[in-house]
Amino acid sequence: MRSDWGDLPASEREFITDRYGPIREIRPADSGNHADIASTVIGEKGTVFVKAARKLPDKDGPEVKSLRWEARVNPFVREFAPRLLWSTEIDEWFVLVFAHVPGRHPDYSPGSPDLDLVAQAVKLLQKTAPPAVVDRPVTTRWDGIGGDVSPMAGAALLHTDINAKNVLITPEDGVYIVDWAFVSHGAPWVEMGQMIPWLLSAGHTPASAEEWLCQFPAWQEADPASIDQYARLHAAVWTRRHEMVSAEWIGPYLADVRRWARYRGVVE
Repeated sequence: MRSDWGDLPASEREFITDRYGPIREIRPADSGNHADIASTVIGEKGTVFVKAARKLPDKDGPEVKSLRWEARVNPFVREFAPRLLWSTEIDEWFVLVFAHVPGRHPDYSPGSPDLDLVAQAVKLLQKTAPPAVVDRPVTTRWDGIGGDVSPMAGAALLHTDINAKNVLITPEDGVYIVDWAFVSHGAPWVEMGQMIPWLLSAGHTPASAEEWLCQFPAWQEADPASIDQYARLHAAVWTRRHEMVSAEWIGPYLADVRRWARYRGVVE
């Protein structure tokens, strides 16, 4: 459950007010679960996007860890992501303040012109070498499931969660990718595989989703057996998470993961 803006320390709220003027409106984000506060803050002199998470007494919790990852990688992905203006650790809070990007979320449904804009951004991302700070291999997300994860290993920069809610399209058709909490390095085609459940949830069939992905060289060049292994392990890891976590979105997401895995013939 998200926290209220008023839960932030008064000194942090005053610092933002000093820079951007008296606050006219707070607009909580309509999605995302990696921060206790994620809101557009509209002041009389400017607008920013604020993400914040409570720290645990003796260690960082998962929300703070996610925000630290975002802060760490932001200087290296500013071609794609809103600029991080500053970060603050105050009292029990870790706070990130980003430049505000006006925009809308894309439509991922079949035939949507937004898909071409998103594809252009993903192609640029695929050409970007990962900075040294991105030292987390994508293969760790399948730890403990069993099976060979080596086909997913690699040196490509991966956002790993390019769902429509993590993309903003500006009025000028610019594309920004937000929420870099799970940025990793791995085989470049894994980025495409991670998009498939979101394409299915927007109305694609497994066949049409894979057809759309064929525009990416990394997907075309990937070994089909490696993709099969990824689909098998991805279904297994999300089956386990669905058993352990009660978040409402996991059930529908798992259904789409399994639908694609059945299409590839790797689960029943």
